Amino acid sequence: MIRSEVRKTIKDSLGKIKDIPEFSLEASSDLSHGDYASNIAFLAANKLKKNPLEIAGDLKSKILKSKSKIFEKIEVAKPGFLNFFLKEEYLQDQVVKILKEKGKYGNLRIGRNKKVQIEFISANPTGPLTIGNARGGFTGDVLGNVLKKAGFKTEKAYYINDYGMQVLTLGHSVLKDDQAKYKGDYIDQLNKQIKEKDPYSEQDARYTAACYKAGEKAARIIIDRIIKKTVLGMGIKFDEWISETWLHKTSRVAKALSLLKKKNLVYEKEKAQWFKSSQFGDQRDRVIIKQDGWKTYLAGDAGLHYYKFTEKKFTKVINIWGADHYGDVPGLQAAVEALGHKGKLDILLQQFVTLFKDGKELKMSKRAGVYVTMDQLLATVGLDAARFFFLQKSRDTHLNFDINLAKEQSAKNPVYYVQYAYARICSILRKTKKQNGYNLKLLKHKSEISLIKQLLRLSEIVEDTSNDYQVQRLPQYALDLAASFHQFYRDCKVISKNKDLTKARVALITATKIVLKNTLDLIGVSSPEKM
Repeated sequence: MIRSEVRKTIKDSLGKIKDIPEFSLEASSDLSHGDYASNIAFLAANKLKKNPLEIAGDLKSKILKSKSKIFEKIEVAKPGFLNFFLKEEYLQDQVVKILKEKGKYGNLRIGRNKKVQIEFISANPTGPLTIGNARGGFTGDVLGNVLKKAGFKTEKAYYINDYGMQVLTLGHSVLKDDQAKYKGDYIDQLNKQIKEKDPYSEQDARYTAACYKAGEKAARIIIDRIIKKTVLGMGIKFDEWISETWLHKTSRVAKALSLLKKKNLVYEKEKAQWFKSSQFGDQRDRVIIKQDGWKTYLAGDAGLHYYKFTEKKFTKVINIWGADHYGDVPGLQAAVEALGHKGKLDILLQQFVTLFKDGKELKMSKRAGVYVTMDQLLATVGLDAARFFFLQKSRDTHLNFDINLAKEQSAKNPVYYVQYAYARICSILRKTKKQNGYNLKLLKHKSEISLIKQLLRLSEIVEDTSNDYQVQRLPQYALDLAASFHQFYRDCKVISKNKDLTKARVALITATKIVLKNTLDLIGVSSPEKM
């Protein structure tokens, strides 16, 4: 990565100066201030007891004396920033690298093949996936793609909560008794298929067991025939579907609880068993086995993460949850630490989604049976628009999804705008023959250089996203890259009478096609060659 090379050059210029905090190196939003700006002089000021402007001037001189092939010039800006301007020749050489690496361009080795698991969606198997479930689905899928490109050995997992009260509630709903809570056409269909109620009456002591059995059957049907079909339609492929019931039956939960008990972290109070989560930063202790003997969600999660870390040996696990699970985070983090895996679990909370159509909000309630399923949304706007729109906003931001805009076939629709850039490139390339012997030094126009700089950002996007999981960078980068290409297309005629310039510009748009496709592949959006 260019940014890594610039950072290394700065570090080399420090010489024997040690213990300087990690400095920033940011891409400049205003290119008149250079391509990158660093605050290194401010951080070194306390160490050296000098003015930041003086330190910046010294570093500038050292770097320029090293005869770096990267920089055209370096400027010192008040009150002590270092602004770096890249050489055109260096930028032009990077186009060759893109053309050579093709689909591998943007790949990094920072993951060092460490095992990482991302668990996402994991909606209770009590009904079809709604748009609320889907947001975490696309986030997790794309984050997995990014981490893989960054060099991690990545797995994607769906945790099936097919144990406990939600299964019993589903059974009551399928049997349509007085304790039913879930509604909808799928419940009506399940009622016709599952007849566990007979031969017991609701007053019979065996009725609860029959309801639970009905719920188990219904949950399996919902997962196998509804949820998995929707997940496939979302373009997501899970490496593992982990059943909570399976964790109980195979003693993973029991092993996790036994380990907590051996560490004297479980006690009995009010006929329930409690985990001493307050010893690990939680505000309160948590129940793991209730008075009636049922194990809680936390007990199942403890077994799940015992399996992930002890058996699967992941070095990092990332769980993506809905914001309504905020209160469950401290308890699970405490359990993971108690099991001996402190710092290995990251939990990302995803905010809610609101659908708008014709300028009006669509009200939804899953239990009332009034909601928009992901299948319905995909059928309305298509997979590409759904993925792109869901990924555009930061996960900690509430998302308003405009159905009308997602369906629009114009530049107002962001995914259409990006795909049109790709299709336009393909259209130009169909009119040209395979070009050899191009002279990239002819690429000097402002829009050409600007486009090259955008191409080189992909590696930085992959690195930053693998560090902080902010996947919204990708659709924004796709838009920025498309905008740079469209500007280039307006300013620079690709096919002209100047054959050498034509060859160089064909090479540039070929590189643009590669980078744009690599980006869309990470997002999970198609790259149409015609529109």
